[in-house]
Amino acid sequence: MLFRQLFDPETSTYTYLIADLETKTTALFDPVLEQIERDQKLITELGLTLRYCLETHIHADHITGTGKLREITGCESIVPFGANAACADRKMQHGDVLQFGTVDIEAIATPGHTDSHMAYLVNKKYLLTGDSLLIRGCGRADFQGGDAGTLYDSITKNLWTLPETTLVYPGHDYHGHTVSTIGEEKSFNLRLAGRTRPEFIELMGNLNLPNPQKIMEAVPANQRCGNLR
Repeated sequence: MLFRQLFDPETSTYTYLIADLETKTTALFDPVLEQIERDQKLITELGLTLRYCLETHIHADHITGTGKLREITGCESIVPFGANAACADRKMQHGDVLQFGTVDIEAIATPGHTDSHMAYLVNKKYLLTGDSLLIRGCGRADFQGGDAGTLYDSITKNLWTLPETTLVYPGHDYHGHTVSTIGEEKSFNLRLAGRTRPEFIELMGNLNLPNPQKIMEAVPANQRCGNLR
């Protein structure tokens, strides 16, 4: 299996490329519209074929590159079950597995940042957490149907129960981190470690964060798989 972590500096978004080297089949997770030329170039250089674009959720901070990549390559658009995106080819539910070659991608429901959010566990080792669990933090829960209590439950019940050696690859990072583990986050996560559910809800309710700069254009565009029209 081939694993690559790609970064968009404008929005601090990580895109992940997972490929099976026997079948040359590739999946992209959370592609960014402005980076599709970079992603296509890498896929072509490595002799791969893009088959799937998976979203962890409907993003508010960037416009997905999925729609454009689907036009170019014919890949499938996959979103979490319950996401408001009728344009998608497929919606994955908790426990669903996407398999190609030696790659198994298991969907793990992690709502709370938004009302429909999915983490993806690749080959039981690489956990792509989107905006739910971040390195030493977590996503906010104050828009798009988010709920702090639901986010706490998602992380503690669906992610903390994974082996502590599971590698955590988040959808964003603003401090230069690239990877963590479930064990590290259970011990050192600044918003979650040692906090009860009521304490977490109180903390999240007092963040008072500004809205993402692109929220007004990004959310409706991403509900159309990145179509700006």
